[in-house]
Amino acid sequence: MTHFFSLAPISRTALAVCLALVTAPLAAVPALADEFTVTDGKASSEISEVSRLYIDGTLAATIRLDDQKQEKTVRVTTPTGRLKHTYTLCGEITIRTPEGRVETHEVNSDGTLHNPDRHHFYALGSDNFTEFFLQDPDDPDAAEHHPGQSNVCATPVS
Repeated sequence: MTHFFSLAPISRTALAVCLALVTAPLAAVPALADEFTVTDGKASSEISEVSRLYIDGTLAATIRLDDQKQEKTVRVTTPTGRLKHTYTLCGEITIRTPEGRVETHEVNSDGTLHNPDRHHFYALGSDNFTEFFLQDPDDPDAAEHHPGQSNVCATPVS
């Protein structure tokens, strides 16, 4: 008996069409969040450091460093599609001066990140640990530091 009509090719075709209809919208969905990383490391003259990173006024990460934890990298997510974000670094850095004195410096700085998605920033200090800012060494224009004190940081209590 000869069959002029076969179900097998139709079934395979129907399956392929269904899969295409299901997977095509998934490929078109954008990422739910952009992401970048920040690394903070303890300098040799530092005894300890506690810093808080705010993105657009919201706490994004707290980093605690000491002799046991000398470096930490945090992953920060931001809403997809925004190309500019404000950042604030707040906290305290305790150092030992060359004379042997222990000093605690308040970290309190603002800046702007330009299209930070997929960037890797480093938290850097200058001016005897009084200025603190983010920088991407591969793209210096990705982060802009605003010298001076931030209005976001609150004085720690304890």
